Amino acid sequence: MSNDLRLAVVIVGIVLVLITVMILKKGRMPVKYSLIWLFSGIVIMLVGLVPRFWEGISKSLGFLTISNMIIGVFIFILLLITMSLTIIVSGQKKKITLLIQEISLLKENSHEK
Repeated sequence: MSNDLRLAVVIVGIVLVLITVMILKKGRMPVKYSLIWLFSGIVIMLVGLVPRFWEGISKSLGFLTISNMIIGVFIFILLLITMSLTIIVSGQKKKITLLIQEISLLKENSHEK
């Protein structure tokens, strides 16, 4: 992996971690939801900081170049983030449905009185 690519990957990881920490400090995201973002930033930094390890993995997985594997890692991380957000949204949908049902029952009970 070239030094330019290593530097770019490390910078992307650092920026991702810093942005996540700033959002956490402002209270705009709960800690439990920020963990996947922090984990992603750390993995991205590790790709740039320990290239020999990742070169061995990329060759064993059949990637021709390390940059192809980095793109694959980025796509995998994005899939993990998408999956975690889907789980969060589906949980919120269930809670909203339950809340709507409870409010409807309360309104119905208040009209009967």
